[in-house]
Amino acid sequence: MTETPNPNLIDADTLTGEMHPIRRAVLALGSNLGERLASLQGAVNSLADTPDVWVTAVSGVYETEPVGAPVGSDNFLNAVVLLDTTLPAATLLDRALAIEDAFHRERPSEPNAPRTLDVDLIVVGDRRANDEFLHLPHPRARERAFVLKPWHDLEPDAVLIDAGPVADLLEAADQNGIKLRDDLALELDLA
Repeated sequence: MTETPNPNLIDADTLTGEMHPIRRAVLALGSNLGERLASLQGAVNSLADTPDVWVTAVSGVYETEPVGAPVGSDNFLNAVVLLDTTLPAATLLDRALAIEDAFHRERPSEPNAPRTLDVDLIVVGDRRANDEFLHLPHPRARERAFVLKPWHDLEPDAVLIDAGPVADLLEAADQNGIKLRDDLALELDLA
């Protein structure tokens, strides 16, 4: 069984001797095109196969109505993944984008267009970023029940940096159109 790394330890890169802190990261997954569940499972598997990433928990699967999407968009399947990593946030973002690309994610100019897979970094440790490519914590996570609810299921005492306790944010969020799918599950192979 894979052990979760101790977040108080520092991992030294054996080639360079560089020190890399182990950080807890929260990633949100979503899909509303194609084989939605298979895409989410593929993202979980791809994250688990990433060097210097240890997936520690995966939420239940929620079906949610699209938010701000074009008229006629199908419902999303959403989940949250908790992981520990020594990767820098920018490298983890690159990995998330590569996983999306592997599942044929297209990026049309229309905002919130349907997608085969969305892998969003919500938080990476206590890292804050607001540049052209990386925004941490995720700027809209505080108002999105499809992120907050599965995260709260996994970590009821979680706190979103600069926003507050996830439980309080969830209570304030619009939870209409979000439903736990007891008939669907994502597998996490810790062997």
